[in-house]
Amino acid sequence: MSLFWRIFLLNATVILVAMAMLLGPYVTVSRHTRPGEAEVVVAGAAVMLVVNALLVRFFGLASLKRLSQAMTTADLIRPEARPAVVGSGEVAELTRTFNAMLDRLESERAASSARILSAQEAERQRVARELHDEVGQSLTAVLLQLKHAADQAPTALGEELRLAQETTRGSLDEIRRIARRLRPALLEELGLPSALRALAAEFTMPGLTVRHRIDRGLPPLDQESELVLYRIAQEALTNMARHSAATQAELCLRGGSTGAVELVISDNGRGIGQAPEGNGMRGMRERALLIGAALLYRAGPEGGTEVRLDVAAAVGSPA
Repeated sequence: MSLFWRIFLLNATVILVAMAMLLGPYVTVSRHTRPGEAEVVVAGAAVMLVVNALLVRFFGLASLKRLSQAMTTADLIRPEARPAVVGSGEVAELTRTFNAMLDRLESERAASSARILSAQEAERQRVARELHDEVGQSLTAVLLQLKHAADQAPTALGEELRLAQETTRGSLDEIRRIARRLRPALLEELGLPSALRALAAEFTMPGLTVRHRIDRGLPPLDQESELVLYRIAQEALTNMARHSAATQAELCLRGGSTGAVELVISDNGRGIGQAPEGNGMRGMRERALLIGAALLYRAGPEGGTEVRLDVAAAVGSPA
């Protein structure tokens, strides 16, 4: 039944009941209305309005309210269950149209995000290559020249040149570190477990210990899934190091209960509290959506923060 007829019949029912009460033997109105009769008519009209409002709200517009709530809370970064299609009227058709629109928008967003992230990875590789090949080689040449000059210079000047040499060596190490973050060569050459071990070691510093626990014989993953796992681990550790004030963290890669691969990163920091999600967190959700993975970001069971990612395994032999 259409929404129009549902509301019309509800109103008609209330009006007919009110007329039956007024035309019945128990309620009468004189030619000159007496106070008691006016009170009866006003009370009857009030009851009619209240009953009509309740019927329309809970029977006529309830499905529209559910659809409105679904529209308000819809988030393409967090796919949730679609609103149920009830009946066969205009509201049911509107619900089906809304669900189809969400499916199309999620598909288009996933395709767009994939193109953007692919372009970002290509740009990262280009910048990393230029840093390693161009800037790295230039600084290496400067180091050699400084060493040669320091060996031939007087003692006082030689000490200054050696200080400049150490500064240049530190800059070269920093550039190499940035290049490794931009382009995870270990991921391409030695695989995901080795890359995650190196990542944990990279974030271990005075005041912060990052332990790693990586199971053997994990289910196989395709290259895109491995890259998503690595980038999410990198982003989670970066957020932890910058904002959590943690002293200990753990990076765990293990097989899931249904043949999936599970990445868990936890720390003993101050936790997420009421802080809104930032760009880093939304970026992790977008990466997870690219491979259909489930990302959970929550307070840890013993405090701190926990990031959990479940990735379906690829078809093939075990890694």
